[in-house]
Amino acid sequence: MPRGDAETKSKIVHAFGALADLGAEVANKNSFHDTIRTSLHLLLGSLGIMRGGVARYSRYEGELTMSALRGLGDQFPLSFPVGRDDEHAMQRSGTVAASVSEASDLPFVRHFGWVLESSRVEIIVPMIVQEELLGMIFLGEKATGEPYTSHERAIMCAMARHVGVAILQRNLLTELERKADENRKLYNEMRATYKDTVKAFAAAIDSKDKYTEGHSVRVGKYTELIARELAWSDEQIEGAAVAGYLHDVGKLTVDRRIINAPYRIDAKSSSELNKHPAVGYEILLPIHHPYADVPLAAKYHHERLDGRGYPDGLHDREIPYIAKMVNLADSFDAMTTDRPYKRRRKPQEVFEDLRQNSGKQFAPEITSALFRGMLKEARGESSDKRFRRLLGRDYMDTEGLESMLRSALDGISGVQTTALTSRD
Repeated sequence: MPRGDAETKSKIVHAFGALADLGAEVANKNSFHDTIRTSLHLLLGSLGIMRGGVARYSRYEGELTMSALRGLGDQFPLSFPVGRDDEHAMQRSGTVAASVSEASDLPFVRHFGWVLESSRVEIIVPMIVQEELLGMIFLGEKATGEPYTSHERAIMCAMARHVGVAILQRNLLTELERKADENRKLYNEMRATYKDTVKAFAAAIDSKDKYTEGHSVRVGKYTELIARELAWSDEQIEGAAVAGYLHDVGKLTVDRRIINAPYRIDAKSSSELNKHPAVGYEILLPIHHPYADVPLAAKYHHERLDGRGYPDGLHDREIPYIAKMVNLADSFDAMTTDRPYKRRRKPQEVFEDLRQNSGKQFAPEITSALFRGMLKEARGESSDKRFRRLLGRDYMDTEGLESMLRSALDGISGVQTTALTSRD
């Protein structure tokens, strides 16, 4: 094989190897700036070029900004303004490796030709992908001083398209991240609005009963604490809280005189009051909730594991789990707050009642979760003081509270506090 042909073949093989390396670099998950710098070095090295640079185009800012430079000197501008005429002209011409003199009709070259010549830039290659201008590559002379051949210019264009794809990927990713951030903010705003609406409903429910002001809010917070202790996800915890806030929404349709009776109501009034779970379900069902079980919690929060609850007398596994949680939170708040016909009960009485009714009215693991949360706070293992805020300082400072809670936990079938009785 003649020497000239061998050299040409070697150059072609080397160039294709560089193209393969460049493709792999673009597909890699390195940082964008590292990818552009490496791409420039591969381009210069594969063709034996002395100097060059890669600029990224921003239509929003109307300029080319240098992303990588090599050998162009300290005076080479880091950005160039680019007008729409230039953009359109480059889009029409496509990715073409043109000498500065060949591109003299471009407004960009007319304005900055002197800069390119002073930096000894010989070739400019616009990067066009999907008819979109993504940037420009600036290349100096070859180390040999020889003019560029047509196949070398073709290699420049092929490499420029690879780099253009890298920039396009970066632009698309940036746009996706921006939209994702906007959607995340919008979603958070919607969630906040939903939560505020739920709390407003809870306040409206409680305002009808002057004796149990704040009950729905407290039930929501107790249900949230139980869900957290059961290691539910953040979204599930939020749904549990909403179910607690809205569990008594059906009371909005009950006669205020029944709700506010300062004595134990008679059978007729009790029957009327007992309709509120089913009514609450009917109110909540048509509403599109982020948490599907909210209407079920309203309907079944007075059901019992032993089947003696209402409205449907369901047994254990027939009862939706969220309703079991709200049932306990509802009962716990009723025991620990003053009512018109009775004072709130002491901690020992409350814990004993819950223990005795675990497996009858309350699910044992849910009761245990409530006790564990209180015990952690009583022992100083929880810093948020949520039970203290809900129950009051005097309640949580009751002498012997930790011992009462451990005893109650140990008394629930299958639940032991071995892991909780010693501090690590």
